Amino acid sequence: MTTPRATKKIAPEAYNALAEALAVVYWNKKPWIRYVRGLFDSAPELLSGIGLESETKRDSADNIVARLMANEHKYQALTVTVMLNVARMDRFPNLEAQPDKERFVPIAEAAVAELRRWTERHQEIVDEHEAYTKQLEDMAAQAEKTRAFAEQLASLRDAFLMMHSATDHQARGFDFEKFINQMFGLFDLEPRAAYSLDREQIDGAFSFDTDDYVLEARWWKTAMGRGHLDIFKAKIERKGKNALGLYISVNGFTKDALDEYSDSTPFITMDGQDFMAVLDDRIRLDDLLRRKKRHANETGHCYFPATNML
Repeated sequence: MTTPRATKKIAPEAYNALAEALAVVYWNKKPWIRYVRGLFDSAPELLSGIGLESETKRDSADNIVARLMANEHKYQALTVTVMLNVARMDRFPNLEAQPDKERFVPIAEAAVAELRRWTERHQEIVDEHEAYTKQLEDMAAQAEKTRAFAEQLASLRDAFLMMHSATDHQARGFDFEKFINQMFGLFDLEPRAAYSLDREQIDGAFSFDTDDYVLEARWWKTAMGRGHLDIFKAKIERKGKNALGLYISVNGFTKDALDEYSDSTPFITMDGQDFMAVLDDRIRLDDLLRRKKRHANETGHCYFPATNML
């Protein structure tokens, strides 16, 4: 994102007030230089060629502000930030430590008060750039969230692929349990890890779109047949009238099983290809589940592959 175009100009008097305040809020040169460098650390080119050590504070402040003013189209946001920083000063410790503090402090207070008066008169510009700053912060936070999400999804994909080559099926069952919890948690589906493991069967639950789902997952060598889905249907019905279910079978389902639940079903299904579509970041898990549920509601069919959405 580029800096927003300045819709309003900063008054020359406001620049003068900034130059005056910058020159008098410190007495000693070293702490003043540190302060100025901190103010302009995002645009060090503004200080290039200015003799902070050799010039007087007033000359340096005038030169810096002249550069800001001459390039307002580029530095308006920074100028507003600097003005606000200086205008918020209510103590002057460096001046208070001087023998002539009774003379220096009131001068600084008056200069800062004058700058504050101009920032208040330019509140519309201030608001515009504070909104822009907030937008940048939100974008940065979202970018970091997206990066972390992508890293976690890639890690889950690696784990899923590794499980395919596992020879210890019982160990894979435990790994699959952990995998499901992590994957559903990544999409804020509130998985409940109350699982009972029996021949790699994993029972649990999760919440999605205000609904609670019974979850059963199996990673067997063969596809799940009708008998397994019949048992799952009975389990769901025992949970209550409005209970929903998700049956996961990494190696899919037999034709007779899907045919049986093609016009009326209390559950939806998910297989290994669905997992890979999510893990490859081609589709979000929550979007896929939402589409599967809508398909089940509209057609009564328990099966809706992710490929239909890609």
